[in-house]
Amino acid sequence: MALLAFLTGTQDTRLMRLAFITDELPRAGVAGHLAFNAAVTHWLRAQGHEVVVVLVRPRLRWPVERFINGAVVGPGVVYWDGRVICWGPRHIAAILAKRALASLPTWLGEMLRTRGRGPRYGIVDAILGAFLTPVQVRWCADKLTALQPDAVLVDTIFRSPVLDDPQICRMRRVIFTHDLFHQRHRILASAGYRLHPAELSREMEAVYLNKADVISAIQPAEAAEIRTMCPNRQVIVNPMPAIPCPRPAHVQRRSERLVFIGGDTLPNRDGLLWFFEEIWPRLRSWRATVTLDLVGDCIQSLRSVPTGVHRVGRVPDLARILHEARLAISPLRVGSGLKLKILDYARHGLRTVATPMSLEGFADDPQAPFITASDSLAFSEAIQRYLAALVSITDEAEALRYVERHYGIDKSFGSLTAYLAAPIRQTV
Repeated sequence: MALLAFLTGTQDTRLMRLAFITDELPRAGVAGHLAFNAAVTHWLRAQGHEVVVVLVRPRLRWPVERFINGAVVGPGVVYWDGRVICWGPRHIAAILAKRALASLPTWLGEMLRTRGRGPRYGIVDAILGAFLTPVQVRWCADKLTALQPDAVLVDTIFRSPVLDDPQICRMRRVIFTHDLFHQRHRILASAGYRLHPAELSREMEAVYLNKADVISAIQPAEAAEIRTMCPNRQVIVNPMPAIPCPRPAHVQRRSERLVFIGGDTLPNRDGLLWFFEEIWPRLRSWRATVTLDLVGDCIQSLRSVPTGVHRVGRVPDLARILHEARLAISPLRVGSGLKLKILDYARHGLRTVATPMSLEGFADDPQAPFITASDSLAFSEAIQRYLAALVSITDEAEALRYVERHYGIDKSFGSLTAYLAAPIRQTV
C-alpha cells in the first residue's frame, strides 16, 4: 500500500481506494465539519491514495461546482473535468431556491426556510443531522459494492446506516464523529430548543457508532467517552490540523477590532445573541469605538445586529480579516466537538476570549492563546483588559507555537493512517 510505503520508507506504490460518504462536498472556509472533511481527504490524497467522495444527495451551492479534492459520485450529479454537475430540474431548482433565500432579508429568508423544511423535519429550531433514507442506503450500498474500496470512511453517525449492508461489512469502516451528538442534543433540548431528530440518546448514538470498526474522535475527552460507549471498538483521535499563518509585516492589527467566525448554526446564534444582549453594551459603554466583524454564514439568521457590529459574511481571504483583528471571541454556551474556528484564530496569531464550553477538548498548555471567561461580566472585563494592554509580537508568536506543538498535520492524522496501513482486524 502507498500508505504503508509512506510510513515505512519502502517503495511499494500500490494505491488504496477510499470511499468517503457524506452529504455535502468537503470544503475549507465554510463550516468546521466541512473544513475537517476537506483536510482529511486532502491529506489522504497527498499520501497517494485515490479518494472517491460518495455524495448521498445533490447538496451543492451551485448547479455546477468546481471540486478537485477527489472524484465525486452521487445520485443527481456527474463529475467531469474537476467539476460536480447537478442534473435534473428538481435538484437544480432546489439549489437555486436556496441561493434566492440567502439573498432575501434575514427574517424573511429564515421564515421561508423554516416553512420549506417543515414537511420533512417538522417545525424545529435546529437540524443536528438527517439519517439516510432506505432509498439512499440502497443506492449507496450498491455504489460501494461496485467501487470495492479498501476502506469506507463515513461522515458522522447520520451516514452510518449504510454500514449494515452485508457487502459493506467485509470492508474496513471508519466513522468520523465531529461531535458527540447526544450531548449536543441534551444541552439544546434542555434549553428549550426544538430539534431534529427529536430523540437522540447516548444509547442510540452508541448503536450507530458500533456499526464501524474504528471511531475517529476530534478531541481526547470525547474519545474517552466513546470508549465507554463502544468498548469493543478501536477509538482514535484525529483533531483538526492547523498550519500557522503568520501576519505579514506590512499588515497592522486594528487596536479595537474584534472578530467572530461561524456558520449558521444554533450554538453560534445562541452565543452571539447572548453576547449582544449581555456583553456588547458594556463594551460600547467602556469604549464606543470597539467593533466586531461577523464572518461566515452566522449572519444569515440574525435579524439585526447592534451598532458597531459589521456583517462581513463569507470572504475569499480569511487571513486578511484575522490578521487585522486584535482579538477573537467565542461566546458559545452549548455544543460539543472541537471549535475549529478557535484553531483558525490561533494559527493567525490571535488570542481568543472564550467561554469554558468553547475551549473543551483543546490541548492543555500554559501558553495556550486563550482567555477563559465563564460569565458575561468576566467576558467583557477580559476583552477590556486585553484591548487596553500593549500586545507584543511575542504574544502572536505564542499562538503560532501552540498550533505547531499540538496540531501539526502529521500528528493529527497519524493514527488514521496507521490504522489503514495495519492488517485487517475482525471486530465483534
